[in-house]
Amino acid sequence: MTQEEKTMIEERIVDVLKTVYDPEIPVNIYDLGMIYKIDVKDDCAVEVDMTFTAPNCPAADFILEDVRTKLESVEGVTNASVNLVFEPAWDQSMLSEEARLELGLD
Repeated sequence: MTQEEKTMIEERIVDVLKTVYDPEIPVNIYDLGMIYKIDVKDDCAVEVDMTFTAPNCPAADFILEDVRTKLESVEGVTNASVNLVFEPAWDQSMLSEEARLELGLD
């Protein structure tokens, strides 16, 4: 797989991650800064490291399953794994500019 093909798959992954929302926050998980790593392997398997805005998120299982299902639906992806990580701890500095505006923080 070429780097260009990997980049195209990664762009599709970002697009689909922007459709996943924490039910308690009106901003998608990508713009919230909850996605720490997207790794597209040569065999088109994808590994994503993500976190939550709070370690005891009541919607954690729902969000993780939504992410995994949507990743596997991306054209070109053969397998998807989602790793839940808490280092570094999420904070508001990880918000995109769009998220900051949506939440009224700027």
